[in-house]
Amino acid sequence: MFKAVASTRLLEAQSYAMHSAMIKHSQYFENKVQSLAFERNSLKASVGVIEPGTYRFETAAAERMTVISGLLEAKLPSSDEFVPFSAGTYFEIGPNSAFEARVSAVSSYLCEYFE
Repeated sequence: MFKAVASTRLLEAQSYAMHSAMIKHSQYFENKVQSLAFERNSLKASVGVIEPGTYRFETAAAERMTVISGLLEAKLPSSDEFVPFSAGTYFEIGPNSAFEARVSAVSSYLCEYFE
Protein backbone atom coordinates (compact mmCIF):
# COMPACT_ATOMS: atom_id res chain seq x y z
CA MET A 1 0.00 0.00 0.00
CA PHE A 2 2.79 2.46 0.87
CA LYS A 3 4.45 1.93 -2.50
CA ALA A 4 1.22 2.69 -4.41
CA VAL A 5 0.60 5.88 -2.41
CA ALA A 6 4.20 7.03 -2.88
CA SER A 7 4.01 6.33 -6.63
CA THR A 8 0.74 8.26 -6.90
CA ARG A 9 2.23 11.25 -5.07
CA LEU A 10 5.31 11.17 -7.28
CA LEU A 11 3.15 11.14 -10.41
CA GLU A 12 1.06 14.02 -9.04
CA ALA A 13 4.23 16.02 -8.32
CA GLN A 14 5.61 15.32 -11.80
CA SER A 15 2.28 16.27 -13.39
CA TYR A 16 2.17 19.52 -11.37
CA ALA A 17 5.73 20.39 -12.39
CA MET A 18 4.94 19.71 -16.05
CA HIS A 19 1.77 21.83 -15.99
CA SER A 20 3.48 24.60 -14.03
CA ALA A 21 6.11 24.87 -16.75
CA MET A 22 3.37 24.98 -19.43
CA ILE A 23 1.29 27.72 -17.75
CA LYS A 24 2.81 30.97 -16.56
CA HIS A 25 0.89 33.40 -14.36
CA SER A 26 1.72 37.10 -14.79
CA GLN A 27 0.47 40.23 -13.05
CA TYR A 28 0.66 43.78 -14.37
CA PHE A 29 -0.39 47.28 -13.32
CA GLU A 30 -0.51 46.61 -9.57
CA ASN A 31 -2.29 43.25 -10.14
CA LYS A 32 -5.18 44.90 -12.03
CA VAL A 33 -4.32 42.87 -15.15
CA GLN A 34 -3.56 39.18 -14.71
CA SER A 35 -2.89 36.55 -17.33
CA LEU A 36 -2.09 32.88 -17.81
CA ALA A 37 0.31 32.27 -20.70
CA PHE A 38 0.34 28.92 -22.50
CA GLU A 39 0.99 27.24 -25.85
CA ARG A 40 -1.66 25.58 -27.97
CA ASN A 41 -1.37 24.24 -31.50
CA SER A 42 2.27 25.42 -31.48
CA LEU A 43 1.13 29.03 -30.98
CA LYS A 44 1.76 31.12 -27.90
CA ALA A 45 -1.27 32.66 -26.21
CA SER A 46 -2.51 34.08 -22.94
CA VAL A 47 -5.89 34.45 -21.35
CA GLY A 48 -6.47 37.19 -18.84
CA VAL A 49 -8.69 39.42 -16.79
CA ILE A 50 -8.58 43.22 -16.73
CA GLU A 51 -10.02 45.31 -13.91
CA PRO A 52 -11.47 48.77 -14.67
CA GLY A 53 -8.86 51.30 -15.79
CA THR A 54 -6.73 52.42 -18.71
CA TYR A 55 -3.53 50.55 -19.53
CA ARG A 56 -0.77 50.81 -22.14
CA PHE A 57 0.54 47.54 -23.58
CA GLU A 58 3.63 47.14 -25.73
CA THR A 59 4.02 44.29 -28.20
CA ALA A 60 7.08 42.30 -29.21
CA ALA A 61 5.29 39.92 -31.59
CA ALA A 62 2.17 40.57 -33.63
CA GLU A 63 -0.96 39.92 -31.54
CA ARG A 64 -4.65 39.19 -31.93
CA MET A 65 -6.67 40.27 -28.89
CA THR A 66 -10.12 38.66 -28.65
CA VAL A 67 -12.51 39.92 -26.00
CA ILE A 68 -14.04 36.96 -24.16
CA SER A 69 -16.37 38.85 -21.81
CA GLY A 70 -17.15 42.46 -21.08
CA LEU A 71 -16.21 45.45 -23.21
CA LEU A 72 -12.69 46.57 -23.98
CA GLU A 73 -11.97 49.87 -25.69
CA ALA A 74 -8.67 50.02 -27.57
CA LYS A 75 -6.71 52.94 -28.92
CA LEU A 76 -4.80 51.35 -31.76
CA PRO A 77 -1.62 52.77 -33.31
CA SER A 78 -3.55 53.93 -36.38
CA SER A 79 -6.14 55.87 -34.36
CA ASP A 80 -6.37 58.78 -31.95
CA GLU A 81 -9.64 57.51 -30.48
CA PHE A 82 -10.72 54.50 -28.46
CA VAL A 83 -12.70 51.90 -30.43
CA PRO A 84 -15.05 49.56 -28.52
CA PHE A 85 -14.66 45.78 -28.79
CA SER A 86 -17.36 43.63 -27.21
CA ALA A 87 -17.31 39.93 -26.35
CA GLY A 88 -16.54 37.82 -29.42
CA THR A 89 -14.76 40.59 -31.35
CA TYR A 90 -11.04 41.10 -31.82
CA PHE A 91 -8.35 43.47 -33.03
CA GLU A 92 -4.82 42.89 -34.25
CA ILE A 93 -1.59 44.73 -33.44
CA GLY A 94 1.69 44.54 -35.31
CA PRO A 95 5.02 43.60 -33.75
CA ASN A 96 7.08 46.18 -31.84
CA SER A 97 4.08 48.41 -31.35
CA ALA A 98 1.82 49.60 -28.53
CA PHE A 99 -1.86 50.17 -27.78
CA GLU A 100 -3.99 51.44 -24.94
CA ALA A 101 -6.82 49.39 -23.44
CA ARG A 102 -9.63 50.88 -21.36
CA VAL A 103 -12.32 48.96 -19.50
CA SER A 104 -15.09 50.24 -17.24
CA ALA A 105 -16.04 46.82 -15.83
CA VAL A 106 -14.05 43.62 -15.34
CA SER A 107 -13.37 42.08 -18.76
CA SER A 108 -11.50 39.05 -20.05
CA TYR A 109 -9.49 38.36 -23.18
CA LEU A 110 -7.56 35.83 -25.22
CA CYS A 111 -4.32 37.12 -26.73
CA GLU A 112 -2.65 35.09 -29.48
CA TYR A 113 0.97 35.87 -30.41
CA PHE A 114 2.26 35.48 -33.96
CA GLU A 115 6.00 35.33 -34.57
